[in-house]
Amino acid sequence: MAVTIYGIKNCDTMKKARSWLEEHSIAYEFHDYKALGIDRAHLETWIDQAGLDTVLNRAGTTFRKLPDAERENLTREKAIQLMLDQPSMIKRPVLEAKGKLLVGFKPEIYAGAFGS
Repeated sequence: MAVTIYGIKNCDTMKKARSWLEEHSIAYEFHDYKALGIDRAHLETWIDQAGLDTVLNRAGTTFRKLPDAERENLTREKAIQLMLDQPSMIKRPVLEAKGKLLVGFKPEIYAGAFGS
């Protein structure tokens, strides 16, 4: 089974999610979207599956530092462009596995998805 986890290397939540996968012997590929970027197709698919409010990290520092004009009247297209320009605005981790998409990390949700 192909498992890919997307996020930022030094994020504490990412570290917890990756540790959980390792503790449960689940092989995964890590995609650091701060270093490697992310493409529009991934963002569109994630938003289609999970919703814009789930994928866009409005609570993060990067989003909160935006000028009011950029945060207001946020359309799907505008949000995608912001996330392409500054991947730190994507919630993390984003995990693709078994045809499922998990956004954020909660051990019980991972356990349910992987049958652990």
